[in-house]
Amino acid sequence: MLPALQSVDSLAVRCPNWVGDIVMATPVFECLRSNFPTATITALVRPYARGILEDAPWFDHIVDCQDKDWQGLKTIRQEFARLKPQFGLLLTNTTHSFLTFKFAALPRTYGYRRNLRKFLLTGGPNPIMEEGEIKPIPMQDYYLNLCRYLDLEIPTSPKPTLYISDTLASQGANRLKNYGIEAGDTVIGLNPGASFGSSKCWPTEYFAELAEQLQDRFGGKLLLLVGPGEEAIADRIIQASNAEIINTAKDRIDLAHLKPLIKRCNLLITNDTGPRHYAVAFDVPHIVLMGPTNAIYTANNLQMATVLQRQLPCVPCHKKTCPLGHHACMNEITPAMVIEAANNYLGHR
Repeated sequence: MLPALQSVDSLAVRCPNWVGDIVMATPVFECLRSNFPTATITALVRPYARGILEDAPWFDHIVDCQDKDWQGLKTIRQEFARLKPQFGLLLTNTTHSFLTFKFAALPRTYGYRRNLRKFLLTGGPNPIMEEGEIKPIPMQDYYLNLCRYLDLEIPTSPKPTLYISDTLASQGANRLKNYGIEAGDTVIGLNPGASFGSSKCWPTEYFAELAEQLQDRFGGKLLLLVGPGEEAIADRIIQASNAEIINTAKDRIDLAHLKPLIKRCNLLITNDTGPRHYAVAFDVPHIVLMGPTNAIYTANNLQMATVLQRQLPCVPCHKKTCPLGHHACMNEITPAMVIEAANNYLGHR
């Protein structure tokens, strides 16, 4: 541990913004709690994502990160004035996130030396460069390198972890029962949305066809996992498919209540989005339909995963919508390919 941190009894962590990145950062949270066992650790996280973390043992306090207006910044400063963190760790890359900690009067802030903030941080590693660009590496490693810079003891086998309280587990069990899912049922989760943009979304007609083939081949219950704003996607799948599909859209499942649903799945078939990382955390077999993103960023902890991605000249583009108009990276992943992958997990049932 850096000498400057050895007497710390309160610290703050600025969590990532994307759901999947928060889950991939959980080994960092574990590392901080292990190295600062008696310290007060505060998470600063977007309000929509606090349900991911609320049941975990890492944090003593969770503060909503609403730092885009004056009132939100004042609230953060008031909370930190009460909690008195002696240093902050930024898992985000923006200068704005540094300025939020600065406004909240944190005496020391560590993070990657990127953008303008590289001149302002107390310390932090430089990102690994390759041919003048930041080299893509798995995000779990990217985050843990911050802990290495702080000279902390790193978990020997780091892996994303999520927690479910007894209350949340009971609510999840009741919801599953209301869906008609019994203890011995095979449950296949379908996650057709992606908050990033349409470029990450597998065609709804493919999901509709896949649902029919899954039910014909494996039986069981099909659980359609629907996030806020994805109701229209779910409707198109339901209307186009003859399969019996449990549509969760009406329940408006938030990120906390999503945890027990994914944990119950025997298999999750998902776009490359947040829920795939829940499956990693809960050791649920999953098939990832990956399109425009670089698979290196999520290349850890794939023991329970099958990643289907087409090797095309335009991949990865990291665009929210297909700039070429053909969306070949997703359209060329066929339902037959997914069924073949599913058979590896469910064929013995």
